Amino acid sequence: MKSVGIICEYNPFHYGHLYHINKIKKMFPDYVIIAVINGNFTQRGDVSIIDKWKKTEIALNYVDLVIELPFVFGTQAADIFTKAGCDILKALDVSSFVFGSESDDIEYLKKICTIQRSEEYGLHIKKYLDMGFNYPSSLAKALKDFGISLENNPNDLLGIGYIRNLDGIDIRTIKRTNDYHSLNLSKISSASSIREALKNNKDVSDYVPSVCFDKLNDLHFFDDYFDLLKYKIISTDDLSIYQTVDEGIENKIKRNILKAHNIDELINLVKSKRYTYNKLKRMFLHILCSFTKEEAKRCEKPKYIRVLGFNSKGQKYLSEVKKKCALPIISGYDGKYEALSIESRVTNIYNIKKDGFLEEYKHKPIIR
Repeated sequence: MKSVGIICEYNPFHYGHLYHINKIKKMFPDYVIIAVINGNFTQRGDVSIIDKWKKTEIALNYVDLVIELPFVFGTQAADIFTKAGCDILKALDVSSFVFGSESDDIEYLKKICTIQRSEEYGLHIKKYLDMGFNYPSSLAKALKDFGISLENNPNDLLGIGYIRNLDGIDIRTIKRTNDYHSLNLSKISSASSIREALKNNKDVSDYVPSVCFDKLNDLHFFDDYFDLLKYKIISTDDLSIYQTVDEGIENKIKRNILKAHNIDELINLVKSKRYTYNKLKRMFLHILCSFTKEEAKRCEKPKYIRVLGFNSKGQKYLSEVKKKCALPIISGYDGKYEALSIESRVTNIYNIKKDGFLEEYKHKPIIR
């Protein structure tokens, strides 16, 4: 059996995602579709509006196998996020990979990868870092020096990471059909616009498939956790122990935490040329979840593959790939893996205001 992989957040699943999957099915009609999916927290530093098990149930209406991208990788910068997702897919022996792209030009993105491997490009990045720009801005400015602009192309930026880490695998792009930054609702709306609408108690039934709309209850937003985050910041002597809290920004956070009433206010109070909105949001997520630099060092690469759900086609593929997979494939909770112990902790934080939730170690894969 052959397989095609995708890496996704589904926060929430919408018609753009369905368009993406239907295109994949036309490209690879007999392939097993494997989705490596972020859990209860996301790469953009956000809280998933519904939990990973609901996301898995929704995804299994369209894909064959759902694999967890652990918190320790899934809430990190693009280079870590893309490498971990690709490592998991390579271990699962995917034949192909497809991602959404603003440019929809795989050769153009491969050319950028080649530029980024050059010594000259590294010198340009260093120049901008020395000028005080944050790392993503330095990357973008360095690319501009080579006549390339990707500042408003978040999917292409992730795509470059996928290309870099999936050498030898057939990689395809699908043209992104909406604006990631737009908060306007339309037939194919961005996840950002749908989340904003849900936050404002608007009806989104026309903008997501019914299988998703039916799961849009017990919603979670970052501001639901703001008081807990504020307590963590006030009560922690040294915030720099947490992942991505660097360069003395902990002092600025301490000075401003009592002035903020929500996460956006806090970000606006501490942001600077070096710190992008998403980078700050990831950082606050790491503080909220007590994710330390030491834990991040000990969890530098995937050490297991955790199955969240499958259908009969996905189950058959798992049976085949287990015989040659370089990583152990697990279907339950195993505390010997530190990344999975951290997953249990952050799941408890995610569900802190919910009574009677099923704890991490009790969950079994969803079978469709």
